[in-house]
Amino acid sequence: MVKPSDLIRLPRHVAIIMDGNGRWAKRRAFPRIMGHRQGVKTVRSTVRLCRELNIPVLTLYAFSQENWGRPRAEVSALMDLLYDYLKSELDEMLGNQISLRAIGQIDRLPERVRTCLLDTIERTSSNTAMILNLALSYGGRAEIVGAVRRLAQKCLSGTLNPEDIDEAMFASNLDTAGLPDPDLLIRTSGENRLSNFLLFQSAYSEFYITPVLWPDFDKEELFKALFEYQKRERRFGLTNEQHSESCTAKGF
Repeated sequence: MVKPSDLIRLPRHVAIIMDGNGRWAKRRAFPRIMGHRQGVKTVRSTVRLCRELNIPVLTLYAFSQENWGRPRAEVSALMDLLYDYLKSELDEMLGNQISLRAIGQIDRLPERVRTCLLDTIERTSSNTAMILNLALSYGGRAEIVGAVRRLAQKCLSGTLNPEDIDEAMFASNLDTAGLPDPDLLIRTSGENRLSNFLLFQSAYSEFYITPVLWPDFDKEELFKALFEYQKRERRFGLTNEQHSESCTAKGF
């Protein structure tokens, strides 16, 4: 069993593709909404644990652009769960210095959900201990296209020279501007794909795939992922020697 004392090198940014709610419910002959409700409980416990571990940024893939194509009743139920979560967790976010952010096409959310989300973001904006970043109505390709459009408009207006566009500038026009790229990307339920999530940002993320369904992803499972992460050698295309020299120069 992995213990907190085993975790000596933690990621700055953990991103999670929370998959398996429907399968969790189906295996128990429950309605799909029961899986989503159980998944919200896992969100709550995961956020608390990441805060206890002092992980600076946690991004959760909560609702993709493609999820709008699900049955209307399921989408409506998911929006209700999101609204209830935001309402119920505000005091805890404030008490634990958690700042809420959101990425994706937020304008597509139902008005009452969008209003509640923006209010929660505003009320937690001065918190500094941890960022909880929810990917809502999010798609990585759409995010990249949006960044291209913003940069193209600046070029057309004459405020930007195309030759000045580099990776850092491009990243600053993404929804995640100002956040570090995810060091660790976790996917539950055993699927081996990104599902249009943080396509640009996860170029050098360490991937951890677990067959555990999201509602069953508990404290021990998160510890396993973090323990596996700290065993990885992250060289970013360099040799071990070059990477060591680079870290020394940066004071790491």
